[in-house]
Amino acid sequence: MSVPAALRRWFIVHFVADLLFALPLMVAPTAFLTTLGWESVDPISARLVGAALIGIGVESWLGRDRPAESYRTMLRVKMLWSASAALGIAVSMVQGAPQMGWGFFGIFAAFNLLWTYWYRRLARQPASGLA
Repeated sequence: MSVPAALRRWFIVHFVADLLFALPLMVAPTAFLTTLGWESVDPISARLVGAALIGIGVESWLGRDRPAESYRTMLRVKMLWSASAALGIAVSMVQGAPQMGWGFFGIFAAFNLLWTYWYRRLARQPASGLA
C-alpha cells in the first residue's frame, strides 16, 4: 500500500506548524503567551506543551518517507493528541481562558479532522502483509 503524496505533504506542514509554536514555548513561554493574551503563565506547563509539539512535529518530519504502516501508527498518535488537546482547550475556554484559546481549539480540531480523514482513508487500503 502506498502513502498518498498529499498525506506526506501534510506531515511536513504539521512539522512546520508544530515548530512555529513549540520553539517560543520552549525558549520564552511567558513572553510568547502574554503576547497572545495570557495573564498568568506556568512556564513548566508551557514547556511541556512545547516538548510534546517538538516530539510529534519532528517525528512527522523524520517519518515523512516511511511506509504506510508507520503512517497509521503516527496518525493514531496525532488523532489522540489533537482530540485530547481540543477537549482540554474547550474545557478551559468554558472556565474563562483567554479568547486566543478558541484559535488554538480551532487548530487542534481542524488537525483532528484531517488526521481522522487520512487514517480512515489508509484503513480502507489493503495492508501490506504486516501483522
